[in-house]
Amino acid sequence: MSQEINLIAAIDIGSTKLVAVAGRKHPNGKVEVLGVEKTTSVGVKRGIVLNIEETVKAIRLVVSSLQERLNIKISDVFVGFSGQNVRTMVNRCYRSVSRGNEINTFDLEQLLQDSYRTIVLEPDEKVLHVIPQDYIVDHESGIKEPVGYSGQRIEGNFHVILWRNQYVHNIEKCIERAGLRLNGLLFSPLAASGAVLSEEEKEAGVVMVDIGGGTTNLSVFHDGILRHSAVIPFGGNVITSDIKEGCAVLQKQAERMKIQFGSALGTHAREDAVITIPGIEGWEPKEISFKSLACIIQARMEEIIELIIHHIERSGFYEKLGAGVVLTGGGSMLSHIAELTKLKTGLDVRVGAATRAFSSEETEILNNPAFSTSVGLLISAGQYPGSQVTREQVLFDDVEAEEPVREKKSKPSSAKTRRPKKEKKLEYITGDLFGNLKRNIAGIFDERDTEM
Repeated sequence: MSQEINLIAAIDIGSTKLVAVAGRKHPNGKVEVLGVEKTTSVGVKRGIVLNIEETVKAIRLVVSSLQERLNIKISDVFVGFSGQNVRTMVNRCYRSVSRGNEINTFDLEQLLQDSYRTIVLEPDEKVLHVIPQDYIVDHESGIKEPVGYSGQRIEGNFHVILWRNQYVHNIEKCIERAGLRLNGLLFSPLAASGAVLSEEEKEAGVVMVDIGGGTTNLSVFHDGILRHSAVIPFGGNVITSDIKEGCAVLQKQAERMKIQFGSALGTHAREDAVITIPGIEGWEPKEISFKSLACIIQARMEEIIELIIHHIERSGFYEKLGAGVVLTGGGSMLSHIAELTKLKTGLDVRVGAATRAFSSEETEILNNPAFSTSVGLLISAGQYPGSQVTREQVLFDDVEAEEPVREKKSKPSSAKTRRPKKEKKLEYITGDLFGNLKRNIAGIFDERDTEM
């Protein structure tokens, strides 16, 4: 006897780390994270794949480790994308209502297709997502779900996300050369927000800020609708570089100092405490005060927060953010960053992790803001128009329906001990996991800043 479960696999190609994650979607819609593997990312800068061969090696490594650990075969993956050349815009189009002036799903599907056709692209640009925001029926605006309304004309506002073809092709090459199939690309801020933000926060008004290694991504939500998004080409790596230059230490020493002793507020740092850095052979050890380190970090973080404020103001929703700011990503783990953000923005601030998924095997991952985007790729896979949705299913023998895959083995303590017992291997195949997507659509560090 064989049973079917929905298995989803995703790869988060970041500037500092590359993560492979596998999970499954339960009938109640909850996503369970089964396993996560990561490695250092050396072929990516500020969200853009520059070295294809190095990225392919990293993908093969994490996917192989994940397959061995979970005793599965992965052939299809969703991939997150971001980068300084991502561009977004608001597009608006309209059409006459068919079939007796009552709006149905066909009208919304046609309106969505019209939106694709009316987008003005720059050279070498590709549409990645066209996300419905709200609708206008005749003269009534602000309608989220217009199906069933009567009227002669319907207009739609759409949030459009575009990226350069060459960068899309680079990701496609990496996935193909790693022996995988690309199920779809998903804008990383959308993925992270799906894992971190609650529906109540999106309704009240919130800005999610994902501070990664190479970029800082933000998304503004209000009334449950994505209103604005942006990619700022600065992240944790520029802070590390500032520490390296300001303290005259090695890059790896600067990164370690930032993680272990760094603070985003100089006023909170002890003036009498110092960090002793071993000197290069033949040189004396160097002492750096906590206060000096914190002042370097604060100066750069204030610059990043000023850019965040700029984008919130451009969105027009600064005064409507009832839920304030939610920080996530590896950079959000910096000490006192929430206090500094609150001080500069005047908004309530919290640090968030992937609370909208569950796992008994990867609880540390879910509690770590650095993996919000990775987990969010599983949660948001297939939800956004333009993401090339397909279906993933897993067939396996002799496993009871209620028994999770992970229960067939205990969690090992290291990669070398993760080889599972000889069991029947899960076969990863494609089908139509999100078969009702159309109904859901109808119902629903380069130094320039990139406006979205």
